[in-house]
This record gives sequence, structure tokens and C-alpha cells, in this order.
Amino acid sequence: MLKRLEIAGFKSFAKKTVLDFSSSVTSVVGPNGSGKSNVAEAFRFALGEQSMKSMRGKRSEDLIWSGSNIAPRANRAAVTIVFDNRGRIFPKLEFDEVSIERAVFRDGASEYAINGSKVRLRDVQELLASANIGETGHHIISQGEADRILTAQPRERRAMLEDALGLKVYEFKKQEAERKLERTEENVGQVEALRREIAPHIRFLQKQVEKLERAEELAKELRLASQTYFAIEEAYIRIERERTEAATTEATGRLRAVEAELSLFEERATTDSEGMKRSEAVRQAERNLDRITAERSVLARDLGRIEGALNEAKKRSVAVARDPYVKIPREDLSALKEEVDAQVALVEGAEPGAIHAAIQSLRNAMAAFFERYAGPADDFMADEELMAKELEGKREDMVRKDAELTEETERARSELSHARERMMAHEETGREQNRRLLDLAESKAKVEAELARHSAHLGQLDYLAEDLEQNRREAVALVGVNALSYEAVSELPQEERRVQEDRKRSMERLKIRVEEAGGSGEDVRSEYKEATEREAFLATELEDLATSAAGLRSLIAELDAELQKSFAEGLAKVNASFGEFFGLMFGGGGARLVLEEVSQPGAEDEEDEYEEVKRKPNQKPGIEISVHLPKKRVQSLMQLSGGERALTSIALIFAMSQVNPPPFLILDETDAALDEANSRRYGDMIESLSHKSQLIVITHNRETMSRASILYGVTMGADGISKLLSVKFEEAQAVAK
Repeated sequence: MLKRLEIAGFKSFAKKTVLDFSSSVTSVVGPNGSGKSNVAEAFRFALGEQSMKSMRGKRSEDLIWSGSNIAPRANRAAVTIVFDNRGRIFPKLEFDEVSIERAVFRDGASEYAINGSKVRLRDVQELLASANIGETGHHIISQGEADRILTAQPRERRAMLEDALGLKVYEFKKQEAERKLERTEENVGQVEALRREIAPHIRFLQKQVEKLERAEELAKELRLASQTYFAIEEAYIRIERERTEAATTEATGRLRAVEAELSLFEERATTDSEGMKRSEAVRQAERNLDRITAERSVLARDLGRIEGALNEAKKRSVAVARDPYVKIPREDLSALKEEVDAQVALVEGAEPGAIHAAIQSLRNAMAAFFERYAGPADDFMADEELMAKELEGKREDMVRKDAELTEETERARSELSHARERMMAHEETGREQNRRLLDLAESKAKVEAELARHSAHLGQLDYLAEDLEQNRREAVALVGVNALSYEAVSELPQEERRVQEDRKRSMERLKIRVEEAGGSGEDVRSEYKEATEREAFLATELEDLATSAAGLRSLIAELDAELQKSFAEGLAKVNASFGEFFGLMFGGGGARLVLEEVSQPGAEDEEDEYEEVKRKPNQKPGIEISVHLPKKRVQSLMQLSGGERALTSIALIFAMSQVNPPPFLILDETDAALDEANSRRYGDMIESLSHKSQLIVITHNRETMSRASILYGVTMGADGISKLLSVKFEEAQAVAK
């Protein structure tokens, strides 16, 4: 298993020295102080020993060749151990040959390499543990340390036994699992802290999103309410306009017929001079009547528009008193003012005279109306009432003006009638025509009044159309163009007009609530989505961590159970071999390893000596050694002589090596205290043990040398450099002297 050892600059080996191991037992011999024990320490060094005391030094610089009068000092010490891995004693490496190298520098730094690749000390330790080469050095017994296992504390002795049994692999796995579990629990704490940190923010965002959702519901209600209102209002305006325009057309036809018949009477009345005079008086009276009638027609149309605005103002005034959400937009007032100005300008261009003063008064009234409604929002109620009063005053003025025009009309009609009567008074035969003429004049007056009413109603419809268009624009601004996505209504529903007015008030309230709700909040939605996704990710990660932690705890429990089982089985096997080797060394007697007693308050049942104490898993019981020498009463190890202690330690070391043999075993002058008879027994045990482990024996004992197939001799010249000599077996005795 062990192929060779390469030493360069380590202690007394100033030059590169190579030891080849091709037999089961190799012996290293040489005079005292020649440096042969440095070979054993080179093994310790390469295998990761960290205790300078174990390598007979105080600091790492003591391990480097310090120089002599011939060879200068070295800057580094390096040792390489080469293993034959064809049997895969290192199962994780797919190489037939594995080299482990360690180098130390004068600054104290160490480097490790496996097959030339730099690695950590931990990697070397795990690799060696897989081949039952542990940290406690149970496979390297140096001079003076043969009885270390006897003098060790019970817990240290247990660690050495676990190392010898190859349980370090499980310990490494357990330690790695515990480190992972610790990191996992730390991660769990961090994830839980993150979740606690973002939870208040998510709750805040959730409330914002819920508010936005309520705003969406309001917008949806507004969209549906607007669609219903717009469809019905459009149909109402269209149908009323068509009906009024048709009635206007029909009345206009009747008026033309009456005027045509009246013209015939006028033609007949101009046949004589008297008739001419009277006819001229009739025409003058007719022109005066036509002028007054035209003024009444314009006034009637404007009066209709004012009455429409007044009705709306009264409705809003009632709505404001009943519903604080209703208000009049500034855009409506501006549109009304512009329209009034346009109508007044139209009338000014068409008819001068008295109507000009009335229209100018109307313009001033509308301007005052606009200024009053531009006041603070808190004066809505007072402004509504003031506007209604002012509109009512203007309406009364226009009604009074209409009454005056009506009186003028009656006077004009009376004058016309008198003129016509005078014109036809001289014609007795024209009495029937006079009566007919009067009937025609009365019919004409009625038709003209009817046309004035139709004109006023058309003015109201114009105002409703403008208000509808303004509401459409507002709805589009608040809820989008979908507010205009509705089907036209061909027939009006069977309901009173106030139902449609209630729809409008409801729509106005929804507008205000939608405005108060704010915009679409896409940023809030996006942030809420990201936060909830983050929280879901953390929750999933927490579940994964919990699963991982549970798996690690289960693995640790399984490793503990396996360690307990393997330790109990290994302890039993070691005791069997220990007793056998002890009896062989002492010619009888017995020895065994027993678990240290751990006091358990209240415990009544005895624990089996091979079972772990489970009540305190962090306090494993140590190992005690019980010996029984033939023909002696020995109560403790301290009562053994030096030779007896050496034999006992050798028996225990060999027993431990028999149970789970390491690839190699190094014995550094462990036979120094043995007499000739015990040396033979020692040699017999070496031959037996060499069938399972490769042995490197550093010795002065001839009996031990005789059991080796290869001998290496170490000498040291005047330069202080250890040199290696390959000697034959028959020369070993001479070299050892």
C-alpha cells in the first residue's frame, strides 16, 4: 500500500532522500542521533500533524534544515508520501497512485497537495480518514510514546480508539452535517427576518391595491351609468328635436297659408285711392306687427334657453342641498357664457333697436352669473341659490319684456284691425271679408305664438346637447373611451323625465368619487406584485430550508446511531484481540477496555458496557483499561512496571490495528524496553500483523530486525546531514552498533 517516502530539507535530511517500500515489513536502523526517528516524524509531518511537540520542535522553522559548514540552510522542508491506490484504499480518487505532499516555509506557512494539486488540510484529513489514517496518530508510535495510550485521559483514549476503528469518516460527515445544519438554521433565521421585514410593507400595499380595486369598481359603475345616461339622453334630444322641428315646419306652412290669404285681401283693398291710403295704413300696421313678432320670436328662443338653464340650476341647487357630492364644473359655465355671447352677437347683427338693449342686459346677467360661480367650493349652496335667483330675475325681466311685446303685438294687431276695418268700412259688401280677415289675423297670431314656443324648446334642446357633450368629455377623461361604447336607443323608455335627471345626479356623484380615488396605480400594483412574489419565494425557500434542516437532523441521527453501533462492535472486537495479545505477551492474564462510568441522577438500570449513554449525547463516556496480570494483583495501570506498561501498550496497539488495519503502521523503538523472550513474542506479533498492515519498524533490536525483509540504515556525517544506506540483513547488526 505504501510505495515510497520522499524527504527534502526536512530536519537532518538536507538533501532529497527517497525510501522505497516494497515489502510488508521494512526496518530502519542506525546509531543514536543519526536521524532515523526523523523518518517517523516525516510521516507525521506529511500526514498533517499540527503539534510541534509531537515532532520535537517549538516552531515550524525548526523542521527546516538549518544548515552546516558544508550545506547552506534550506528555505523549505517538504515530505511526500506515495500510496499504491490500485486497490482503491482512497475510494474517492480514481488514480492508481496517490501522493500527499506537505511543505513548510520559514515564515511558518504550510502548503498541502494531493497528486500535485494544492488542497486544504481538511481535504488531506478527510482523504486519510477514508483509508483509516486518522488524526490521533494511532498508526505512528514514536520513541517514548508507546505508552501514550495508557497515560492518556479516558476521553483522549476514546478518540484514539474511534480513530483506529475508522469512525472518523462518520465524525467528518457528522461535523459537516452539523455545519450545514447550523448554516441552514442561520439561513432560516435570515429568511424569517426578511419575511417579518417585508410583511408590514405588503400589508400597506395590499390596502392600496384594495383601494385601487374599489376605484376600479367605481369606474366600472360610472362607465355603465354614463353609457345608460348618454344613450337615453341622445335619444331624447334627437326625438324631441325631430318632433319639434316637424311641428315647426307644419306651423310654418299654416302661417304661410294665412299670410297668402291676407295678401289677397290687401290687393283688393288697393283698387281705389281711399283704399290705397287705407291699404298703406294696413301695410304700415302689418310691418309694425311683423317687427314686434320677430322680436318676440328671438326673445322666445332666448327665453327658452334661459328657462332650460334655470331648470338645470334649480335641479343642481336641490341636488347640492341634498347631496354634497354634486357640483357645477367651470367648463359648463364657460360653455354657457360663450353660447350666450354667440347668440347675442347673432341677434345684434340681425335686429337693431329695442332688442339690442334686452340682449345686452342678458349678456351682463350671464357674465355676472359666471363670476359668481367661480367662487370657492365651500360656497356651492349659496352660489347655487344666488344663481337661481339671478336667473329667475332675468327670466322675469324677459317674461316682462315678452309681456310688453305681447301688449305691443295686441296694439299692433288692433291698429292693423282698425286700419283694415277703415279700409273696408266703405264697402258694405266687404263685411264678410272683414270677418274672415279678422279670423286670419287671429290664426296668424296663434301660429306665431306656437312657433315661438317651438323655438324656445329648440333652445332648451341645444343647451341639453351641449351639456351632454361636456359630460361625455368628462367621462372619457375619467374612465376612458369605453364610456362611449353603447348602442343607440331608438325609442325612449316609458318613464318620467325626472328619472333621467336622477341618473345624471348619480353619474355626477360617481365622477367625484372616481376623481377622489386617484389614478390607475400601476406603480403600486407592480410593487405589490413584486413584494408578494418575493414573499412567496421566501416562503418556498423557508419550506426548502426546513426540509433540508429536517433531512440534516435525520442524517445526524443516523450517523449517531451508526457511530454508536460501529463503536460498540469495534470495542468488542478490540477487547477480543487485546485479551489475546495480552495473554500472549504475559503468558496469561487478561485485559479489556471498559466504558467510563457517567453518573446519571435517578438512573436505576445498568447500562451495557458497549452502549453509549444517550441521556447526555454531548458527553460521551471515556475508555478505561482494566488489566489482570497472571499471579499478580494489579488494581491500576500505575502499578505496572516499565516493561509491563510497554507490553500492555504494544498489545493494545496491535489489537486496535488488527480490528481495522491501517495501510501502514510505524513503530519507532517501541521494543526498546523488551527482554529477549518478550522480543521474540514482539517479533511474532509483527509477523502476524504484517499480513494486514504494512509495517515500518525503527529499532535497535536484532530480533525485530530479523523479521524485516528490507533494512534501511541511517547515518550522519560530520556535516550533520542524515544519509540513507541500503544494507543487507547480515550487515544490520554492525550498522546498529
